[in-house]
Amino acid sequence: MAETTGGGIGEVGTGDGRGGRPLRKASWKYVGPGIVVAATGVGAGDLVATLIAGSKFGYTLLWAAIIGCLVKISLAEATGRWHLATGRTLFEGWRSLGQWTTYYFAIYVVIWGFVYGATAMSSSALPLVALFPDGPGIKTWAIICGLLGLGFVWFNRYAVFEKVMTVVIGMKFLIVVYVAIRVSPDLPDAVAGLAPVLPDGSILYTLGLIGGVGGTITMAAYGYWVNSKGWTDITWIRVMRLDNRVAYITTGVFVVAMLIIGAELLHSSHIALTSGDKGLIQLGDVLEDRFGAVTANLFLIGFFATSFGALIGVWHGVSLMFADFVERIARERKSGVPADGVSDGESDMVKEVAEGKREKSLPFRAYMLWLTFPPMGLLFLDEPFGLVVAYGVLGAFFMPFLALTLLWLLNSTRTPKEWRNSWLSNGMLAAAGLLFLVLCVKQVMDVDWDRLF
Repeated sequence: MAETTGGGIGEVGTGDGRGGRPLRKASWKYVGPGIVVAATGVGAGDLVATLIAGSKFGYTLLWAAIIGCLVKISLAEATGRWHLATGRTLFEGWRSLGQWTTYYFAIYVVIWGFVYGATAMSSSALPLVALFPDGPGIKTWAIICGLLGLGFVWFNRYAVFEKVMTVVIGMKFLIVVYVAIRVSPDLPDAVAGLAPVLPDGSILYTLGLIGGVGGTITMAAYGYWVNSKGWTDITWIRVMRLDNRVAYITTGVFVVAMLIIGAELLHSSHIALTSGDKGLIQLGDVLEDRFGAVTANLFLIGFFATSFGALIGVWHGVSLMFADFVERIARERKSGVPADGVSDGESDMVKEVAEGKREKSLPFRAYMLWLTFPPMGLLFLDEPFGLVVAYGVLGAFFMPFLALTLLWLLNSTRTPKEWRNSWLSNGMLAAAGLLFLVLCVKQVMDVDWDRLF
């Protein structure tokens, strides 16, 4: 693909960064934030959704999984490019679009964090209960996981966090690929699955596969992890693009491996899994029957790495976003001047993220506490239906919100002209926005509104 200084998922800048500084050469030694987003973005629920697609349709939807990864590459690249090209955080960009973005984000991050905290802790506990049947129950394990995640992120900074996430992604990668190889994939059928075919009843599964895996608020957090790495200006654009591709190629390998497992182990045997994280426990039982306890236990370890990696990733990344949100609002109120645009040059926000000051801030730690302790109450209670509905609806709106606001920001004067979207980026972001809007409408329509009212 031709090189250019403009934006695009497959393009590499050849011009100078701002101030005449040359663009740094992309190198594998810099890769890091992409590893973090890959370890965080693919949770246990994503793996189950992919397994179920494989169990129902075999390899037929493999093409959809690959397109999904390309869509996520475009979104993450746009997020990283905004942070580097403008020297501004994503929340600063949202704030410049009007106060409506602040209202949405404030409501979303509070309700989403409350419900997600309980979900992440329970998901991390499930494989531990299966691995240690004579040990503590699921609620105890869930609380232990929440406290371990809180303690780890509280007392460490980005550099250590990235190293641990690299270990997590290595465990997930090796174990899931090992299991996929163990079930003996049918390569001719897999190649045939690259042709875009829609079997009867597969449309919603296809849309979910394209839009769901690795598509969460962690995509918005990617820009913050880029800054935490010390990348704060456009000279890092090549490095960021390589890093981003690594993230979603890795995610693509996970998706393909789980689709293979679903196709070979479940589709051929007509075994149906329960939706949700418990489906992975069922898969562990199937693996034990077919291949023995060692393979099953390895899979459960991979399940734990997947869930706990997502937990600590959210505890860190979304807390960074929340801290930026609180600090931005506080500074505007103190100065009496609301954000109505984005000026040139790095903001203090980006510098403070890069220097690790956000990880020491009160809002950062307060949001971690919010993710940990109030959700523990949900572990002992049935989740209130209205809260679950609000969580689902607000979450459904987030991905179209992200795609369409990035489309707006990166085609406006808020972004330096040479780093605005190319036709390729515009096409990918528009397609992503449309896809996520369809999924959003579907999720809202599926809500049992009669029960709510």
